[in-house]
Amino acid sequence: MKASTIAEREARGRAARDHSKRSSHRAVGELHRDPIELLKQSSAERVERLAPLRYGRMAVSPFTFFRGSAILQAHDLSKVHDTGLSMPICGDGHLMNFGGFATPERQLIFDLNDFDEVAIGPFEWDLKRLCASLVVAARHMRLSRGTAESLVMTAVRSYRDRIAQYAQFGALELWYDRITFDRMAEIALTPEGRRAVRRGMEKAASRTHENLLEKMASFDGNRWKIHDAPPALFHILGANTLFTAEETETYRTGNVDKMVEQVWNEYRKSLAHDRRELLDHFTRQDIVFKVVGVGSVGTRCLVVLLVDHMGKPLFLQLKEARPSVIAQFYKSPALKHQGERVVQGQRMLQAASDVFLGWGTGPLGRHFYFRQLRDMKLSANIELFDSELLDGYARLCGWIMARAHAKASGQAIEISSYIGRGDQFAEALAGYASAYADQVERDYDVFMKACRSGKLEARTDEDMAADFSM
Repeated sequence: MKASTIAEREARGRAARDHSKRSSHRAVGELHRDPIELLKQSSAERVERLAPLRYGRMAVSPFTFFRGSAILQAHDLSKVHDTGLSMPICGDGHLMNFGGFATPERQLIFDLNDFDEVAIGPFEWDLKRLCASLVVAARHMRLSRGTAESLVMTAVRSYRDRIAQYAQFGALELWYDRITFDRMAEIALTPEGRRAVRRGMEKAASRTHENLLEKMASFDGNRWKIHDAPPALFHILGANTLFTAEETETYRTGNVDKMVEQVWNEYRKSLAHDRRELLDHFTRQDIVFKVVGVGSVGTRCLVVLLVDHMGKPLFLQLKEARPSVIAQFYKSPALKHQGERVVQGQRMLQAASDVFLGWGTGPLGRHFYFRQLRDMKLSANIELFDSELLDGYARLCGWIMARAHAKASGQAIEISSYIGRGDQFAEALAGYASAYADQVERDYDVFMKACRSGKLEARTDEDMAADFSM
């Protein structure tokens, strides 16, 4: 097949403006939906007794509500015209789904780090989720309307400028590009920005499997056992389980060890040969259920503790992969395995991925993906940021998203030509983000009324933990 010339690809990007004008991205669309029904839909098939905890974590603020309700924005984005420039997108690229972690070469980089919703979709859907999150977060932090708008302009301009640079890259040059902490420190605009990067590097260096072992587990003379800390951490068949009696009986009669062995063998097959050899140096010690995040609460997430012949630990996380909310509202290719979708999407979008990233099918046909639990992983505590640091963070997120889209799609030329060199696209997204933040606040009010009326049950971590200390 004849390859398109650069001029033809630039023309394709500009032609997308005929389908979706850059100024049109200001529109939120006519939204006629019940947010409670959509939230209930996304809670289906989760661990039943954890649904109140999910809602309790979402109830903390409009920002935590936004983090836990990706299904709402995916639905809403499907109601307005898109560019037609579709590609692998993160699907949930809000500002808390970026973070630091170590590459296989032990280099500390900053990148997208959550891919539960990864799917084929229009590139701007990722940007709109990021921009809306910046405004919702700014309001939560009681920053001015002008500051919130400035954050969006910063993020989109950063995306625009970086995608224009990536449009000039060769294929290998783009594939090898990484946003390291050292690189971030070099380009930080202020001394405080450089100090924040250095503090992050120091903190990440302490977040190792060995440090985690000391906090999470103890040795009983024969093997390591992870401590229960309900509701966040518990053994499925233990006294502190949050599974129903019916569900625990299913696991008991099905023999949990046999179930784990089945998914483990499938997971091993998803790894490259050298990674399988590495994994085989470790023996399994214990497995527990772990409650994670905000939007993921109630999905089945397990932590496996393994040790090698020297007693050195490895913590692996098995996380349930459910159908992407993006795929529910944007026509995507049919996929056989949701865990494979997450893994392949992550490998395409990230600059470097976890050596233990893989997938398998668990009990009752549920799809899972595997990754390391900790391994120098770091997230930004944005509530401690001042407006200057937050502006630097917005610039970084725009850069990371541009690199991810350019690498995963090979369409940097088309995207750059669509956006152009001016501020028209950024101004439209600033208008969108402000209007959508208003919608988030309205939805949050409806959600809180449902919690107060008993239509939804919401409980805090502390409230649920108290059930186990009585």
